[in-house]
Amino acid sequence: MAKPKEQRITNLLSMAQRAGRIVSGAFAVEQAVKKQQAVLVLLAEDAAEESKKNFITLADKFAIPYAYCLDRETLGRCLGKDFRAVAALTDAGFARKLSQLMEETL
Repeated sequence: MAKPKEQRITNLLSMAQRAGRIVSGAFAVEQAVKKQQAVLVLLAEDAAEESKKNFITLADKFAIPYAYCLDRETLGRCLGKDFRAVAALTDAGFARKLSQLMEETL
């Protein structure tokens, strides 16, 4: 069973997906960052090191914050997809709430 904090994060990401305020997958996230639509880039904790490095560099280049969040399977599942190594929130409200949830202590 998922930890309460992890469950709250997956619920928030699922709501963002239903609201159309999140993009996932390498190509979609890259496009959102380059068009400056992304507000927060999410990297799966178990993503390939090369992928992490590439997206951190890209996020830094465009001054977009990034965070490590969940694993590839959980991130994909809460978005209604297969495995996802990277996603990006395109809504400041969802990004702010996610940041608050991630900062909370257990």
